[in-house]
Amino acid sequence: MGNADLRSLAALSECPFADIEGSVIAVDAHNWLYRYLTTTVKWTNDSIYTTDDGTEVANLVGIVQGLPKFFEHDLTPVFVFDGGVTDLKDDEVERRRENRKEAEERLEQAKEDGDAIEAARLSARTVRLTETIHETSRELLELLDVPYIDAPAEGEAQAAYMNRIGDADYVGSEDYDTLLFGAPRTLRGLTSKGHPELMELQPTLDSHEITYEQLVDAAMLCGTDFNEGINGIGPKTAIKLINEHGDLFAVLEARGEHIEFADRIRELFFDPPVTDEYSFDRSIEPDLSAAREYVTEEWEVDAGEVERGFERIESSVVQTGLDRWS
Repeated sequence: MGNADLRSLAALSECPFADIEGSVIAVDAHNWLYRYLTTTVKWTNDSIYTTDDGTEVANLVGIVQGLPKFFEHDLTPVFVFDGGVTDLKDDEVERRRENRKEAEERLEQAKEDGDAIEAARLSARTVRLTETIHETSRELLELLDVPYIDAPAEGEAQAAYMNRIGDADYVGSEDYDTLLFGAPRTLRGLTSKGHPELMELQPTLDSHEITYEQLVDAAMLCGTDFNEGINGIGPKTAIKLINEHGDLFAVLEARGEHIEFADRIRELFFDPPVTDEYSFDRSIEPDLSAAREYVTEEWEVDAGEVERGFERIESSVVQTGLDRWS
């Protein structure tokens, strides 16, 4: 349910950039990178982001093109990377692996058929966060002096925790799962055109007259990354059942249903593995010369694809620094 289903329940509103200037954003790094990876892969020639030996580093294009929006609005991104995957997510990981394999097979067929449009669409579906993507993303962020931390488990859980305790003003993620991890305020579409969308936890709860725990219970009835939902139960029905019966277990008992590992899944949302072992500096002083060389020479990315992004980073960081000290 942490996907599209939650949207119909979430309290959402447009959030002008002027209202959030100076904020710290804990960015769900995997979610953010995947979005840019799929966009880059779908809409550009693969020679732009592929080295001579066939290594794909579309992530570097995405980072350089995506970061300026943060800096231009005086936002400090702190990228939060996933740690180990919980065993409860094994089924979801396997499902995604099978979907990617199917897409890869269809991609090869589309190429053989000369269907360029279908091939481009399927290429985006075969994207995965490789070890090289993990390493090069961190290395480029370091050169750009952009802070990042490694979560002990789910990155969005760590980001939500940082938001709850006040170390981050918002979580940055396209996923709705941040609500289930208790993030008070999530910004969606941060680097899209126009203003971002603000998703708030407390107004969501108030609008349905439920507690945070009941929201998680409703999500589990519909299905999350960690469990299959109950057949025939959508978000509105889930809320109705929770309001009627009180909690997940009462609903399951009344309907004669069962969710495997329900206690563990609820606990994973309520008390996920997180860490306080991190620190970051809001002042950004990128080494743009080294970053350019890293992207275009060491990793052979087409310079024309990233130069405008580097120029925007340089311009916005300088201006932000002047504004902060004026």
